[in-house]
Amino acid sequence: MKYISTAIFLFITIAGFSQSEDLYKLESIPVDLKTKANAVVRLNDVSVVITSKDELSIKEKRIVTVLNEKGNSAIGAYASYDKYNKIKKIEARIFDESGEEIKKFKKRDFIDRSAVDGGTLYSDSRVLLMGYTPATYPYTVEFYYELESSNTAAIPTWRPITGYYVGVEKDIYNLQDNEDLGLRFKEKNLQDYNITKSNSSTSLSYTLENALPIAPEDLSPSYYNYYPQVLVAMENFSFYGVEGKAKNWLEFGDWINDALLKGRNEVTEETKQEVLGITANLDDPIEKAKAVFQFVQENTRYISVQVGIGGVQPIPALEVDQLKYGDCKGLTNYTKSLLEVVGVTSYYCIVEAGREIIDLEDDFASLEQGNHIILAIPTDGDTVWLDCTSQLHPFNFIGDFTDNRNVLVVKPSGSEIVKTQLYVDSSNYQLTTADIKLKADGSFASKINRKTRGLQYDDRFYIERRANDKVNEYYKYHWSYINNLEILGYKFHNNKVDVEFTEDVDVEASAYASVSGDRLLFKPNVFNQNSYVPTRYRSRKMPIDISRGYLDEDIFKVEIPEGFEIEALPENIEINNKFGEYHFEISTSDNIITYKRKLFLKKGQYPNTDYKNYRDFRKQISKADNSKIVLKSIK
Repeated sequence: MKYISTAIFLFITIAGFSQSEDLYKLESIPVDLKTKANAVVRLNDVSVVITSKDELSIKEKRIVTVLNEKGNSAIGAYASYDKYNKIKKIEARIFDESGEEIKKFKKRDFIDRSAVDGGTLYSDSRVLLMGYTPATYPYTVEFYYELESSNTAAIPTWRPITGYYVGVEKDIYNLQDNEDLGLRFKEKNLQDYNITKSNSSTSLSYTLENALPIAPEDLSPSYYNYYPQVLVAMENFSFYGVEGKAKNWLEFGDWINDALLKGRNEVTEETKQEVLGITANLDDPIEKAKAVFQFVQENTRYISVQVGIGGVQPIPALEVDQLKYGDCKGLTNYTKSLLEVVGVTSYYCIVEAGREIIDLEDDFASLEQGNHIILAIPTDGDTVWLDCTSQLHPFNFIGDFTDNRNVLVVKPSGSEIVKTQLYVDSSNYQLTTADIKLKADGSFASKINRKTRGLQYDDRFYIERRANDKVNEYYKYHWSYINNLEILGYKFHNNKVDVEFTEDVDVEASAYASVSGDRLLFKPNVFNQNSYVPTRYRSRKMPIDISRGYLDEDIFKVEIPEGFEIEALPENIEINNKFGEYHFEISTSDNIITYKRKLFLKKGQYPNTDYKNYRDFRKQISKADNSKIVLKSIK
């Protein structure tokens, strides 16, 4: 029996060793995981152990086979640290395609650098990076690290799929709450994947296997809405020494208000008197808020501050007042403090910012959600929203960085999830008018007037602060389909009261119209040609997400050259469907051709079965925008 047991033990050991060694060999990857992949995650194994309210450890082993240069971003061989997060161990090994080790990294071999960019004034956040330049592909990286943290308020989320064109052979997530702090979690989008799990009141265990590479699709919804993830939090926690308890957003907001914000609203007496002075003749709270917002824009600047608890807690308003700078937290808290001085109520708000709309989960509170802070001012009507980091944006205009998404509004009592401003489709408006003088050699000269509002304003107004050469580059890129375009002059008017940006631009271009014998051929849509057609997919998988709509109207008057007459005009077009409207019409009077166009795109989500119809709609628009007029010489 002794010999049989020994033999069985040796067999299991050798088999386990062999399976482990296979993770470094290219040939052992299942074919379907490599197909259309830039990299394959052979194994990602994360273990989180909570040993006390203010201590947890994270261990991660990650093995990734990189198939080509584009797959390098999937390696993930780095670890961040600061005085609250200590890297206890970090190492890596590199293997060739046959599984032979070719390089080894110890902790001393990793590159140690700041974890933030040049926009951060000071920070104690650093990162250890594995610096490796491959000589050939494919190759495999095994990365391992151990980290200890005093932060149990932000538990790592399990996201086994982190990018496109990456196959996942196995991803494991284990969490053990040894202190029984009140484990909370939320599962999202697990149903379509091969996932096994085993959970209890103090532990989580998830394993995903054999997830095929995902290819991006045009107009897909946010990754966060469709790919598997498990959000995790503790009811009782410690945030770098600041203890808290929260099982929902109401309690979480109370903790932020009481533990992170309270006592940070003092400003100098000089500043108090200054803001009281500029609002002395104002009775309307919103007019007072406008004056304070302008004061903040003119007297402070944004610089990120990421030191310790300052990564989430704002620096005191008094410090911002004295130094005249702050990050989103500091400037928002400073503005809130000044509004208190003049008797205007406002609220500190946590939001996930970015052009991609990502909501805070309204039924799951956690510190892992949210990357930006804005300010809310309640009114009898709609809430006024302020992004206090911007020295450029008008009052009550947040643009597409924080629009139409769930935010946590932190109140002294009654914190809640609220939706930020939605810019309805027709409010995202652009009107372009132009007088165009076409010449017999195909060149033209034109005066253009363009007005933008809503989110289209957000796309335009920043150019007024650009240098002349950058403005020229901007217009030449914007109208890149016009050959030999020259910008003769421009002037801008930024109406921050009505939130409207006006551009007056004088241009000329040679060879816009094609000369063919005694004929001129040109496109009457001179300054708003839309050639975008979504990619064709043989089998569309994702729904369609048009996250923001808009309305464009164009009126172009083309003066035809002397000695020419109209030989052919495109037929007027009108299209109306669930996605929007498009039409143009052409009229003539004497030697003037007037082209009027409207494109209205509606915000909405549609099933993948509608994709062909939407693509056909965009094809019709592109074709119509490129239709031509033919002029014939009468000399």
